[in-house]
Amino acid sequence: MEQFTLEDRYLREDGTVYLSGVQALVRMLFDRVRHDRAAGASPAVFVSGYEGSPLAGYDLELGRRSHLLEKHDVVHRPGLNEELAATAVMGSQLTASVGSSRGGVTGFWYGKAPGLDRATDALRHANLAGTDPAGGAVALVGDDPNAKSSSVPCASELALADLAMPVFFPSDSQDVLDFGLHAVELSRASGLWSSMKLVANVADAASTAHVRPTWTAPELALPAYRHKPSTRLLGTTLMALERSLYTERLPLAVEYVRASGINRIVQEGPADRVGIVTAGKSYLDLMQALRLLGLDADALSRNGIRILKLGVIHPLEPSIVRRFADGLDEIVVVEEKRSFVESAIKEILYGTAGAPAVYGKTGPDGRTLCTELGELDPDAIARALATRLSEHHEIPSVTAWRRQRRRERISVPLLTRTPYFCSGCPHNSSTKVPEGTLVGGGIGCHAMALFMEPEQVGDVVGLTQMGGEGAQWLGMEPFVDASHFVQNIGDGTFTHSGSLAVRAAVAAGVNITYKILYNATVAMTGGQDAVGGLSVERLASLLLVEGVAKVVITSDEPKRLRGVRMPDGVEVRHRDELLSTQEELARVPGVTVLIHDQECAAEKRRKRRRGKLETPATKVVINERVCEGCGDCGEKSNCLSVQPVSTEFGRKTTIHQSSCNVDYSCLAGDCPSFMTVVPTGRKHRRKAGEITAAELPAPETSGTDFTVRITGVGGTGVVTVAQILATAAVLEGKQVRTLDQTGLAQKGGAVVSDLKITAEPTPQAPKLAAGECDLYLACDVLVGADPAHLSVADSGRTTAVVSTTEVPTGRMVVDTTVSFPDAAAVRGAISDNAARTVALDARELAEILFDDDQFANILQLGAAHQTGAIPLDAASLERAIELNGVAVAGNLQAFRRGRQLVADPDALHAVVAPAAVAASPTPSAAALRARALVHAEPGSELARLLDIRVPELVRYQNARYAREYAEFVERVRVLEGDSTAITEAVARNLHKLMAYKDEYEVARLSLDPAVLAGIEEEFGVGSRYAYRLHPPFLRAMGMKRKIALGPKFRPVFVALRAARKLRGTRWDPFGKAHVRKVERELVGQYRETILTAFGTEDADRGRLLALAELPDLVRGYEDVKLANVEAYHREQAALLADLVRADRLGANT
Repeated sequence: MEQFTLEDRYLREDGTVYLSGVQALVRMLFDRVRHDRAAGASPAVFVSGYEGSPLAGYDLELGRRSHLLEKHDVVHRPGLNEELAATAVMGSQLTASVGSSRGGVTGFWYGKAPGLDRATDALRHANLAGTDPAGGAVALVGDDPNAKSSSVPCASELALADLAMPVFFPSDSQDVLDFGLHAVELSRASGLWSSMKLVANVADAASTAHVRPTWTAPELALPAYRHKPSTRLLGTTLMALERSLYTERLPLAVEYVRASGINRIVQEGPADRVGIVTAGKSYLDLMQALRLLGLDADALSRNGIRILKLGVIHPLEPSIVRRFADGLDEIVVVEEKRSFVESAIKEILYGTAGAPAVYGKTGPDGRTLCTELGELDPDAIARALATRLSEHHEIPSVTAWRRQRRRERISVPLLTRTPYFCSGCPHNSSTKVPEGTLVGGGIGCHAMALFMEPEQVGDVVGLTQMGGEGAQWLGMEPFVDASHFVQNIGDGTFTHSGSLAVRAAVAAGVNITYKILYNATVAMTGGQDAVGGLSVERLASLLLVEGVAKVVITSDEPKRLRGVRMPDGVEVRHRDELLSTQEELARVPGVTVLIHDQECAAEKRRKRRRGKLETPATKVVINERVCEGCGDCGEKSNCLSVQPVSTEFGRKTTIHQSSCNVDYSCLAGDCPSFMTVVPTGRKHRRKAGEITAAELPAPETSGTDFTVRITGVGGTGVVTVAQILATAAVLEGKQVRTLDQTGLAQKGGAVVSDLKITAEPTPQAPKLAAGECDLYLACDVLVGADPAHLSVADSGRTTAVVSTTEVPTGRMVVDTTVSFPDAAAVRGAISDNAARTVALDARELAEILFDDDQFANILQLGAAHQTGAIPLDAASLERAIELNGVAVAGNLQAFRRGRQLVADPDALHAVVAPAAVAASPTPSAAALRARALVHAEPGSELARLLDIRVPELVRYQNARYAREYAEFVERVRVLEGDSTAITEAVARNLHKLMAYKDEYEVARLSLDPAVLAGIEEEFGVGSRYAYRLHPPFLRAMGMKRKIALGPKFRPVFVALRAARKLRGTRWDPFGKAHVRKVERELVGQYRETILTAFGTEDADRGRLLALAELPDLVRGYEDVKLANVEAYHREQAALLADLVRADRLGANT
C-alpha cells in the first residue's frame, strides 16, 4: 500500500492522482501557476463566478483549499451573480493596461449553463475586448443535459460558439487537467477567451489521472500575434476589435487546435469504411458501448471502424476532419442534444469529392439515431451503432447484442422515492399557504414544493428562471379570476437578481405577496453564504424603500430578533402565525412581503457537528400507544423524521432520533401522545465490545477488475461509501472511475453512485451499463428495487447486498393511505436479478451495536467485502476509512461487524441478541373467561389477536365490556365459516373502536411503565420528561399551543385512570363532548353494518373484508378524528351499497 494523503490530488507533481471533475478544476489552477513559474513568469490567477450544479461544489472546494490558493497566488472572489462575475474576470485582463507589477493575471469564470445565458452580454463584451497575452481567460460552464438539478436541460456549446469562444470538451479528470493548460495557452496566443464545457457526468465523476512536472505548449505555424485587450468599445477601436476577432484571433485559435493535437484519431485501420466522431463524456460512453457490442480494438480494425475523439468542438479544426473522412463511406457523430459537431463536419466536407455520408441525430431513413432528448448513455449509443453497423457488416457480437435487447422486459417501480425537504427544514413550514392560494415556485430547495400535494404547499403554478420570480404574475393578473398571488423566493435568489422582480411588481402595482425564505445560506449547492446578503432588518428596510406596502417577519425563534431594531411598522411574529399572516397580507393592496427567518436545517446540522452551534438538549418522543397514527403531526411538520411505524395496534408514528433536527414543529400535531425529554446520557443500552481485524478471515475473491453500484437515500452517506471504496482502490494502485448521480436527489431522494475499478487504465464511462454490475449495494431497499437502477444487475453475475430497513418516503409522512410496498416483493425484485443476495437490516444493527444508525452504510460495506465481491484488502478499506476522518473508531467497528455478519453470523447474533422483553401482565380470571367465549384455533392469528385484545379491554374498562367484544367476534367467526380473515379484521377493528382514546385512556396509556422504561433506554436513567398536552378546557379558553406537564402531573393521570369507571355514564364529565358521543355511536354502527353485510345472500367476501377493515380510517383526536369519521361513513355507505346492489342482481338472475 503506497503512501497517500487526500491532498496528494493537489500537490503530487508526478504520478497518479485520484480526483473528481470539480477537484480537477481546482488543481488546474495550481498546475497553471506551477507551469508559469517554471517558465520564469510570476503570474496571478483570479477566479469568480456563481455556484450552480454541476459546478455547485467548485467554490466550496476552493474555500477548503484557501492555504493552497494563497501559496499559488490565486484570488477567489465569488460573484454576486454570473454576469457581474464575468465582468470582474474581464477586469483581470485589463490590469497590464492600467499598470500592474504582475506578469499577467489569468482569469477563470464559472457558472452553470443558465448562468451563461444570464452572463452572455457580459461575456460577449469581454471576449470582444480580448485577453492579455500574459494572462488569458477561461469560462468554465456546467451543463446538466438531463436536468438532474436544473430547471431546464442544458447544452452550452451553441451559446459559446455564438460568443466566438473556443470550446474545450473534456471527458474526465485527466482531460480537465490537460485541457486546462491548453485553454489558457490558447487564450493567450489568440487573444480570445477559451471555454470548457463540463457536463454533470464529468464534474460529478471522479477518476485516476496521470500528472507530470513538465508541459510544453505547441508551436504555431501562423505569425505571432499579441492582442491588446481594450474595453473602449466605440468608434475605430470597436471596429478594430471586431476585425481582429474574425481575421486574427479565431484563425489563431484554429491553428492552436491543429498544432496541439488535442483532436485525435484514436482508432484506425487500412480498410476503414465507417467512422465515428465524438467528444467529451460521449467518448467514454462510446468506448463502453463498443465493448457492449463486443468490439475491442482488433474487432474495430477487422470491421473497418475508425474513431475520432475531439477535444475542441468549436471552432472545428478542418484538417483533422478531412484526414479522418478520407476513404470512409459513412461517418456517425455521437453527441448529446442538438446537432453541433455533425453540422460542423457537414460544413467542412460539403463539396468534397467522395465525401462520406454523415449521420448523427437521424439515420438515412430519417429515424432517430442519437436522440436530442435527455442524455446519451452507453446503452443508447450501442443501440444507435448497432443499427448503423448492421448496414455495413454482419458482426456476430452486434447481432447477439440486438437479440438480447429484444428479450428484455420493462418493469414499473413499486414506489418511487422523490426528493423532499430535510428533517427540520424551514421550508416544511414556510411553504405552507392558506387553502386555495395561487403560488409561484422558485429556484432553490423550496422548488421541491412542486413534488408535493397542493394540500401541503398550495396550487404551485411552476417556476421561472432565477430572478424572474413573481414577474409571471404581471402577465397573468389582468386575465385571471384570482386577485392575489404568493411568490416563494430564497434570500440568495433575492440577492442574486430577484430584487429586480420585486421592484417590477411594485412598478406594475399588482397584488402579490413575496415570501422571502431567509435561511442564511445557499443550501441547494452546498451551504455557501449568499454573496451580498443582508441582515433581516436591512432587508426589510430595503423593501420598504423600494415601495413595498407592508413587511412582516415570521420566525421559529422570534426572541432571536428581540434586540434588533426593526423599521417602523415591521412586526416579528412566531411561525405559528404564518398562515394568518399570509391571509392578512393578501388583503393589503399592492406588493407585500413576508420574510420567514429560520436557518437552514442542514447548515445547523453541519454547525452542530463542528461544535459551532449548540444542539438543543430537549428531544421529542411519541408514546406510540397514545398515538392514533392519524398523520396530523406529519402534515403539520412535513418532516421526514416524523415516521410511520407498524405496531401490534396498527400504524403509529415515531420520531427518528438520528435524523431529527429538533425543529419541534411536530409538536403542533393535535395529539396528546407527544412527550419532550432532556436526556442524561446514562443509558442502559448494551454496547458491543470492540472486534479486531485479525479476528476475521479474509474473504475469497477472484479477479482484480470489478464494478459497483451503490443506491440509497440522499444525505445518508452513500457518496461517502463510494469515496471510501475508490480511495482503497487507489491505495492499491488500481485505476478508478466513479460517478455520483445526486442532483436534487441529495435531498432525501434516490442517490446512485457507480464505481469501476481496473488494474490498467481503461477508457470507459463511469456510469454502469445494463448487466455489468458485480456488486449491487442497496443501502435503501426501495431505491435498490427501482428498475431504472436495477437494470445494471445480472442474475448470473451480480452479488446484491441489501439493507431491508423500511425508510419511509416523504409522502408516507403526510398521507396515511400510502404505505411501504410488500417487503417480499421489494426484496424479490432485487434477488431475482442477482446471482447471490445477502440481506440485513443495516439500520437496526447499527442502532443496536453503536446506538446510531449513521454507521449503517459502512456496516453494509463490511458485509459486502466479506462476500468476496470487493477484491480489495480489508486493510486498504480500513485505511480509507481512517483517511475519511469522520467517526473513525466507530466506522472501523461497523466495517468489521459487517464482515462478521457474513463470516460468523452466529457470533454477531450473540452480540445483538435482544434483551429479555418484559412479560405482559398476566390476564385476570375475568379476562380468561371472556377470551374463552371465542373458539379460535390454538396458535392461530385469531387466537393471538384475542389473547392481546381481550385483556386490554378488561384493563380499558371492565370484564363486561371485554365480554361484549368477545361475543361479537365469536358471532362473526360462526358467520364466516371456514376462513378467519374477516373475523381477524373484526377482532382488530372492533377493538380499535371500543378502545377509543378518551381522557381516561390517554391517562392509562401515559402511565404505562413501558413508556418510562423506553425513555430511560433511549435517553438515559434520570432523563427529565414532560407530557405535551392541549386540554380541551384550555383550548376552549383560546390557548393555541400545548403545555408541558412534568412528572408532578402523574397524580392527575392516576386519578383519571381510576375514574374510567365513569366512562359512558351520566356522571362522565367528558362524555357529553360531541367527539365522545360519535366514538360511542361508531361501535354500534360497526356491529350493525357487519351483520347487515353478512345478511346479504352470497356476500362478496372481498367487499366484506374491506368493510371489516374500514375503521382503520378512524384515526386522530378531536377535529382530525371527526373529519376522518366523515370519510369513514362515506366509504362505509359505498361498500354497503355495492353489497346490496350485488345481492339484488343475484336475486334477479
